[in-house]
Amino acid sequence: MSNGGYNQFCPVSMAAEIICSRWTLLVLRELVMGSSRFNELRRGLPSMSPALLSKRLKELEAAGIVIRVAAEREPGVHEYHLTEAGTELRPIIEAIGVWGHRWVTTEATLKNLDANLLMWDIRRNINTDPMPPCRNTIQFIFKDRPISERNYWLIVEPNKEVDLCLVDPGFDVDLYVSTDLHSMTELWLGYRTIDQVSEDGRLILTGSRKQAADLRTWLKLSVFANLEKKVA
Repeated sequence: MSNGGYNQFCPVSMAAEIICSRWTLLVLRELVMGSSRFNELRRGLPSMSPALLSKRLKELEAAGIVIRVAAEREPGVHEYHLTEAGTELRPIIEAIGVWGHRWVTTEATLKNLDANLLMWDIRRNINTDPMPPCRNTIQFIFKDRPISERNYWLIVEPNKEVDLCLVDPGFDVDLYVSTDLHSMTELWLGYRTIDQVSEDGRLILTGSRKQAADLRTWLKLSVFANLEKKVA
């Protein structure tokens, strides 16, 4: 995959040539997390150019890690799915995430704040069970961000995937979640608890009392949030 290989027969070297080029591991992360369409992958990789994403997908397809298939009932739309070889990478991707959570310092992690990535991650981990059986609209407001990254709307409807809107969908908002990006990222990664960010006014909930009370249930944290950190 890379322009210059390691020229070693070692399986580690050969695997590294395929999966260790820039952005490839993150593309695999998105595929492992369930993203299958090009635009879904882009939303999980907001800083990656569409051209480079397309290139990496073609490389993964050539390596037998990804297969491109036509979407059912949507002519002209394609999806990307992991093959058997790609599926075997799941525990490797997860292990890298575990290592990163345990051994990369909190300070270094929180230097890389990204509202779009955070909200996309929250969107795909929402627990819809405690939501009322109707359309639920939750607006996140990052009061410290520029206008383009300040407002996000999560739309939860029965028997539908949770939708994330960057533009006001025009629905009545059931719950407003007002915070700052640093605090929400700390909460998402398990560095701070809901009580800690609420008590000092960094997380303010207004609107539906039920949804506010159920926050700990529907707002599932990062899959790494409960892991013990080895460095501060």
